[in-house]
Amino acid sequence: MKMVMYKTKTHKIPEESETVKTEVVCPNDTNPMGILQGGRLVEWMDIAAAICAQTHSEKICVTASIMHVDFKVAAKIGDIISVRARITRSFSTSMEIFVQCDARHVLEGKNKLISEAYFTFVALNENERVTPVIPVKPVTASEMRQFRSAIKRKQSRLKIRND
Repeated sequence: MKMVMYKTKTHKIPEESETVKTEVVCPNDTNPMGILQGGRLVEWMDIAAAICAQTHSEKICVTASIMHVDFKVAAKIGDIISVRARITRSFSTSMEIFVQCDARHVLEGKNKLISEAYFTFVALNENERVTPVIPVKPVTASEMRQFRSAIKRKQSRLKIRND
């Protein structure tokens, strides 16, 4: 069996690459009803997920797929959006990143879950070819559940792609 050597680590825990991106919903982010556009939110999610993947892999990463973006509650002008991205699992050259978004209305002070999705990224080398990534070692019970179920999500993505 060939052993892949990394700079200094044989694995990383999800916390090491967790990324939180914060935005405020401005008028140019919304539709005529003052509701945050889904495309803008997905853009913010993709950026946070890319930073998480690149931090984990220590490589440039590109989006390979976005699985089932759910929009649960609308965010409106003035809401503060927190986009949290955390790696769930790495495969040989790809990584699955789980992204959750909360909105907080400043005057109410309560957070509400507005969206979540799974993103897949692949790491690239200096020749823009896919390259191996550092394995993920889950620590918490939640991370272990996400880690185990990531293989089923990957199989589902591959089935959809191959059909």
